[in-house]
Parts: sequence; structure tokens; C-alpha cells
Amino acid sequence: MAILLLIMAGIITPWMIGFAGFYDKWRWLTFAPFQITLAVAPLFWFYVHALLYGQWPHHARRHLIPAILQFAFLSGSFLLPMPLKSRWADMASFPFNLIVSIGLIVGLVFYGLRCLALLRAYQMALLNGRSDDHRYASRWLVAAITALSVLFLVWTLFLIWDLFDPLGYRGLMGLYLAIAAFALFLGIEAWRHAALPFPNMSTLCAAPDSLPAAKDWKALGESWAAKVRSEGWDQDPELSLPLLARRIGTNTGHLSRAINEGLGVNFSTFVNDLRSQRVAAMIDAGRNEDLLDLALEAGFSSKASFNRAFAARIGMTPSAYRARLKS
Repeated sequence: MAILLLIMAGIITPWMIGFAGFYDKWRWLTFAPFQITLAVAPLFWFYVHALLYGQWPHHARRHLIPAILQFAFLSGSFLLPMPLKSRWADMASFPFNLIVSIGLIVGLVFYGLRCLALLRAYQMALLNGRSDDHRYASRWLVAAITALSVLFLVWTLFLIWDLFDPLGYRGLMGLYLAIAAFALFLGIEAWRHAALPFPNMSTLCAAPDSLPAAKDWKALGESWAAKVRSEGWDQDPELSLPLLARRIGTNTGHLSRAINEGLGVNFSTFVNDLRSQRVAAMIDAGRNEDLLDLALEAGFSSKASFNRAFAARIGMTPSAYRARLKS
């Protein structure tokens, strides 16, 4: 993320100094290698991949080749003698900008779709491996990918417009304000989420243990559900599939299959259904504490997740359930 923000700052720099008249006063700044636009999309994908997998993608350097070539072209052109640089700028600027614009649009689409695929896979892995899946990457990464999509639309519009009708420094102000806003949003939100520990995909998607050819998964799932309920393990807000498997005395493959195939739900729904039933039982028993206190005691970690899970399991909101019993 730090590298991406540095690249974004570099993209804004030529417009700022050009608007201030630097290129008119110091023409040798032509081709200064500030704008490495082709690095934006792959670096954003690297960040999402590192957040979810704990490491950069394999062969990550290959994805930076277009950005490296862009930097090499700008650097080589920047080092030319001034008379030759001026002639070269007249000859090469338009085809170079056209190639870079096409590469930028293609890169934003390609890596945006890869980020979306990563997010969907992670959401599914969380549902099947954690009971507190709502705490993690979905909301932040959905917002970040949405912001990238908006930037893509704005950037594409300005690039196409500028190719056919050069906008100049004033005309491009909207684009650079959008880029600056995107960088500011990423910087603040990434910093806010930096301390949140994300469960690693390599752990969530660990290869299942060897399974027997045939088992009564429904009976096994119901038996283990009763065991979890009686032991109160569902009240642990940090409960995960591997942790519950160790407590039951089985492996993650058996437990996952008993829940998914036997009970017909994912792990998150399985645990939160037990918690919802526990809160409903507390209300039935006449417990008058605040509903959020009951939810926290049952293992929920937030009011939103409690209300959503309770309504899905019981068929009404917690407050409506308590009011119905009182009436």
C-alpha cells in the first residue's frame, strides 16, 4: 500500500508542477519519470492478495513489467540532450500516451476483476471457516474495489476525451482531483484497517483431511451440534473451524462435511444459529438485560451481526421477539 500511495503521489506531481508553470520555466523537466500509471492496478491487486494470503502473488514481478518499461522509456527520454529531447517529445508523446492509456484501461479492468474474484473467494472461505466472518475484509475491500471502479470510469472518460480533444492543465483538474481523492481514501482506510488481523486464506482453505467413503453426515452433524450447545463452545466469539474440530476431537474435513452436507449450512451460519437460539432461550427464561448484553454473552461480537443472524434463524428481530413474549 505504501508503494501504491507513492506511485499515486507521483502521478499527481506532473500536473501540479505543470499547472504552476515549472515546465515552461525548466523545459528539461520534460519526460521526468514521475507518472508510472501502469503500476497502479497491479499494486492494488498485490495489496489485496497480501492482505488475504499474507504474501504477494507468485511471480509478482512479471506483473510489473509494463510499469518498468514505462519507467525505462521516460527515464531514457528524460536523459536525452535538450534539443534532441524536444524533437523526440514532438514525435513520441502522442503514440506513447495512446499506448499507456490503453494499457492503463486494460490493467484497471483486468486487475479489478482479479481483486473481485479474490474477495468472493475470501468471503466464501470466511463463511466456511469462521463464526465472526463479518469482522474481516469484506466491508473494507468492497469499498476499496468500488472506489477503484469509480476511478476507472473517471480515468477512462478523461483519457478518451483528452486523446480526441486535448484538455490541458485546467481541463484535467477533475481527473487529478479524483486520483488524489482515491489516494487519500486508500491511505486513511488502509491505515485504519492495518491493525485488524485477517485470517489467512492458506489457513481457511487448508486441504481437507482424508474422509471415509460413506458416513451419516446428518446424524454426525446433529450430534456435534448438540455437543457444541451443551459445552457452550458457540459462546466463544473467536470460534473457528479448526478450533472447534480440536475441541470435538475430529479433523476439519469431517467437521466441515458434517456441517455443510449434514446440516446444509456453512460454518458461520451453523455457529450463529446456535447463538441465536441461546439468546432466544435467555429471553424465554425472562432475562431482562439489554439485548446487546445477551448477544455478547452468547458469543456475538457486534449488534449488527446479532440482529441479522437472529432474524434469519428465529424469523423476527430480537426486540420483536421479546415484545411478543411480553404481550
